[in-house]
Amino acid sequence: MADPRVVSIETVYRGRLFDVELATLEMDGGVVARRETIRHPGAVCMVPVLADGSLLLVTQYRYAAGRRLLELPAGTLEAGEAPEAAVARELQEEVGQVPGRVIPLGGFYVAPGYTSEYIHLFACLELQPSRLAGDEDEDIEVERRTLAEALAAVEAGEICDAKSVIGVLRWARMVESSNR
Repeated sequence: MADPRVVSIETVYRGRLFDVELATLEMDGGVVARRETIRHPGAVCMVPVLADGSLLLVTQYRYAAGRRLLELPAGTLEAGEAPEAAVARELQEEVGQVPGRVIPLGGFYVAPGYTSEYIHLFACLELQPSRLAGDEDEDIEVERRTLAEALAAVEAGEICDAKSVIGVLRWARMVESSNR
């Protein structure tokens, strides 16, 4: 099957964090389709692991969800910023730690049916205190959980955003495979 031919792309909204595009595509057989896409610069999500193996999580109010969520720390890439650089910056802003060691855990598209957002996932170890000022509109509280407690929070639906569920499960799988 051939990829659709892009007939036109129009940016219908420009925002601080993302843009919205309306594309017209010509599919196989001449069918014309329209696609709305949120264009996002990408993000990083960190699994901060303390020396005792426990994790640092954050709670913050998420307007779209209508409540505070328990999450792994994460942040949007700045223009031209490498994911590894964003990891150090975001971790210092959100939990006041800088990682001595960063392990890539892969990545994923958030929802490729309507957004280009790709999240790069990393485990952060050998943490040292170091604070950078966060965004003025962030309302973040830091929580410490053992890996077992974080897994239980995933199972109970207390951790319910995709990036955090994926991050906790990928880290647990890595720990499990290294203990074999």
